[in-house]
Amino acid sequence: MSQPAAVEPAAAEGQWKWWTLVAVCIATLMLLLDVTIVNVALPDISRDLGSSFADLQWVIDAYALGLAALLLTWGGISDQIGRKRVFMLGLAGFTIASGLCASATTPLWLNIARGLQGMGGAAMFATALALLASAYDGKDRGTAIGLWGATIGAGVAVGPLIGGILIEVASWHWIFLVNIPIGLIGLVLSQRYVPESKNPFGRGIDVPGALSFSLALFLLIFAIVRGNAEGWGSGLIVGCFVGAAVLLAAFFVVQVRSPKAMFDLGLFRNRSFVGVSLAAFALSSAMFALFLYITLWIQNGLRYSPLEAGLRFLPSTLLSFFVAPIAGKLSAKVAPNVILGGGLGLVGIALLLMTRVDGDSDWTALLPGLIVGGIGIGATNPALASIAVGVVDVRRSGMASGINSTFRQVGIAMGTAIWGAWMASLVESSARDSVTASAGAAVAAKLPDGDALTQAQAGLIDKLPGGQAMYLDAYTSGLQTVFLAAGIFALVSAAIAFALVRRSDFVGQPAAAPPEPAAEPATA
Repeated sequence: MSQPAAVEPAAAEGQWKWWTLVAVCIATLMLLLDVTIVNVALPDISRDLGSSFADLQWVIDAYALGLAALLLTWGGISDQIGRKRVFMLGLAGFTIASGLCASATTPLWLNIARGLQGMGGAAMFATALALLASAYDGKDRGTAIGLWGATIGAGVAVGPLIGGILIEVASWHWIFLVNIPIGLIGLVLSQRYVPESKNPFGRGIDVPGALSFSLALFLLIFAIVRGNAEGWGSGLIVGCFVGAAVLLAAFFVVQVRSPKAMFDLGLFRNRSFVGVSLAAFALSSAMFALFLYITLWIQNGLRYSPLEAGLRFLPSTLLSFFVAPIAGKLSAKVAPNVILGGGLGLVGIALLLMTRVDGDSDWTALLPGLIVGGIGIGATNPALASIAVGVVDVRRSGMASGINSTFRQVGIAMGTAIWGAWMASLVESSARDSVTASAGAAVAAKLPDGDALTQAQAGLIDKLPGGQAMYLDAYTSGLQTVFLAAGIFALVSAAIAFALVRRSDFVGQPAAAPPEPAAEPATA
């Protein structure tokens, strides 16, 4: 995300200039809906395409990886060739990829298309704020950015509900098909009304950095997702881990030496920036990554419909939406580390409250955690945005915001992979123990290895007497463990962020209302 420079203002002048905001908000809404809307569709996708649990993880991770890997790279490219051009390229790519997702007939096809969606989304998100800053100034700029921030919050809040409605009225394909007419409208508006801007003094394109970073992330996530199925000591998995480590080391070397570095490592000399980056990663990996596994329990275990599942996330998402502006206003009066640490601490407490779930629970066992979590998310998001850009010089705020967003997406990808791998192992072990006690070791031996979350529901265990109860016991036992671990991680991260972030690190002013709204392009 780069700062605006040379601008062609004609397209944004006069009575039509607010169409620029409409175009950018349309694209942003699509981008963020596809973070949260997909969760409630995953059980239907699994049944229709015959997806394994690992395939479902990749539906989330492919999108998050596309965003994380290219967010900063697109920012550098837009400096050179124009932000409007990159924005429209991303919007077109996202729209085409949505059509590919809707037409998928195999899990691999869907996951590749989701990765392409993420790449297009990265181009849109990397340029959206800079386009608004270029098109408006003064009071109008503040109004435009505020409305864009409200669009972000609304997209995250209503995603599960919209997804549930589309699936019940039509099918899961429509959560992607609906993007096509919206994307075409956005392209027409962008071409006609969005002004072009460039930054001839931008950092340029860090090709070695982008390649090493994206490949390292892919190998790391692939190894974690496939570890249970392939064996953690297998040559493939060990090789992926080693390759990821080598590529990450190469990435850091490139960042230190390259004048076009996509990550300004100098920012991490600032303790407050380190604290806010950790908090961004922790929020996404501890809370948002677990929404997938909560959704699978609500729909596969409790047999709620997609719409009913979407409604049950509303206490969290709506509270987050309404608390965020209150937290933004409080940031002028309350120390930034108190808001950030307190909000993330509430997320940790929420996850610990969710450990009350068991095999006999209804969804209401999660309600206290969803309520506390919604408040925590709403408090944390504005603090993440304001601190990330507030503790650096204004000329580096685009880079700082981009790094913060990248940490969010990496958190979603890593959390989805790690919790999923652990859940699969826990559920499979618990399911085998239950089947052994009920039907004997010979029957338990017939349970297939790996991907236990889907197989325990649809396979042999579900056909045994009391099989559904066995599945619920096994699944909720796994949920309890990962909720506990994620809650502890969030609390520890909250304490570290509280200790690291300090008002004295803010450049030129105390922590104030965020110049850039918080964004949750991985769900959030």
